[in-house]
Amino acid sequence: MPGPVLVTGASGFVGTHLVEHLSKCGIRTVGWRRDTIDLLDRDLVRKYINDLNPATIYHCAGAPHVASSWDDGARPFESNVLATHYLLDAIRRTGKKCRILLPGSATVYQPSTQAVTEEHPIEPSSPYAISKLAQEKLGIKALAEDSIEVILTRSFNHTGPRQAPSFVAPSFARQLALIESGRVEPIIKTGNLNAQRDITDVRDVVRAYHLLMEQGRPGVLYNVCSGVAYAISDVLDELRRNISCQVQVSVDQKLLRKNDTDVQLGDPSRINSETGWNPTISFNHMLKDLLDYWKQTVKNHET
Repeated sequence: MPGPVLVTGASGFVGTHLVEHLSKCGIRTVGWRRDTIDLLDRDLVRKYINDLNPATIYHCAGAPHVASSWDDGARPFESNVLATHYLLDAIRRTGKKCRILLPGSATVYQPSTQAVTEEHPIEPSSPYAISKLAQEKLGIKALAEDSIEVILTRSFNHTGPRQAPSFVAPSFARQLALIESGRVEPIIKTGNLNAQRDITDVRDVVRAYHLLMEQGRPGVLYNVCSGVAYAISDVLDELRRNISCQVQVSVDQKLLRKNDTDVQLGDPSRINSETGWNPTISFNHMLKDLLDYWKQTVKNHET
């Protein structure tokens, strides 16, 4: 019998949504969380993989944030590269067939004002982006040398309930929820509002991951994106439309990123043609659900 489905980072933003999606599809999963296994403990990873013998792994664990990678450059390389190396090595040692999804990042691409395909030149511009490119290369090597079926994505921005407020959309949503509740003054702090981003709802993203695990080709890169770019100001304006008070916008110089990219826009033609995937949750619906989540969180005093 095939082994179980393993989700690493099962308590994280994408991991929780993925586990929920798989459960709705009738798929039972084993979830690894930071408090249950240290992926930087090579011997423990080997033991757990050998004991579990998974047939399918969604490797959602890792350091997800571009901005913080400038402050702590070692963390993304430990979490995204070394931990992935230990996981792939543990799979190799079992000698059994295993299919693993490594969610990558569109930050590896050279900046462009046009929608980029998977053949677009690469030019990672942050420690985070470099770590995600290295993770991708480890996956390609594992496929070529060890016949591990590695599914590779280059995922663009995604958001939704439970995403940390260190990311722009949930930061706005949290601030607005606090303002509407009367707990802080009606001033929202922002970074660069002119940047344009291809943003997809996380629930559509995990559905893409599931489809790729079923239909994707090992070693082939897949953009996971909507094909539409919105200015960050559009994100803020849409969120502001869903609160009951006026808000003053203040640009905070501390929130302006070094080496920020003006436009990140992907071409989803490959994943669409090979799996039929397209985002189904609209921009407005995505942001309303995000804001509703933060309104409830503020109401429950969980900020």
